[in-house]
Amino acid sequence: MTRIVAVVQARLGSERLPGKVLRELPAADPAAAGLTVLDWCVQRLCRAATLDEVVVATSDEPADDDLAAHCTSRGYAVARGSLHDVLARVLAAAEAHEAEVVVRVTADCPLIDPDVVDRVVAQHRDREDDFTANRLPPPHHRSWPIGLDVEVASIGALRRAAAEATERAHREHVMPYLYAVPGRFATSVLECDLGDHGTVRWTVDTPADLAAISGLVARPAVRLESAWTELLDEWYADPSLAAMNDEVTQRTASDVDGRD
Repeated sequence: MTRIVAVVQARLGSERLPGKVLRELPAADPAAAGLTVLDWCVQRLCRAATLDEVVVATSDEPADDDLAAHCTSRGYAVARGSLHDVLARVLAAAEAHEAEVVVRVTADCPLIDPDVVDRVVAQHRDREDDFTANRLPPPHHRSWPIGLDVEVASIGALRRAAAEATERAHREHVMPYLYAVPGRFATSVLECDLGDHGTVRWTVDTPADLAAISGLVARPAVRLESAWTELLDEWYADPSLAAMNDEVTQRTASDVDGRD
């Protein structure tokens, strides 16, 4: 059987919301009491049937010591590597856990959906692609909510990207080298088949995002295991949630962290 490992990319040094992945979400669900943005991400991801393991990949900088300690205290597998060469960090984490297929998720996506992960992985395996995702950056149209992003790559393709990619954006954002040049790798995109929800913003990158997600998970019907479609119903039922972060600008795969 092919070994499939999810690597959750995480760090504490966010420019727009420092320490965001360890911010606690005030959920209504008693099972989610005290859980952080990262905890929601990892624990929802662990429900994906196609995954053999989930590992958090953070930096080896002292600034991320608290993050690594949090993972250890929760019993999450954790790997550490370069702060800015995230491609090398993710690859090292995947190799350390003997991945043959790598599922990349970012820790600022607390509502990542296990069924969506399973569907992207299934398409990747069925088509025998090098890279499969449920979204690509503009000009490609996004149909899934921001925050349900899943990227899947074979370990061979990821190794080739790590060996060949030289642009800083390709190394910081991990996967762009795999889809930047049409035909260089076999790629495909899984579109949402339940309508166009690409303007829904469920990632946590700013204080406004944190407020919106906190408001959503505080709704009585929301549970840690709620499907994304159930979360979507709750989101649309309360227009004030979207109003909290509808003016936040989504960063792109060409943006890089200018800090050294």
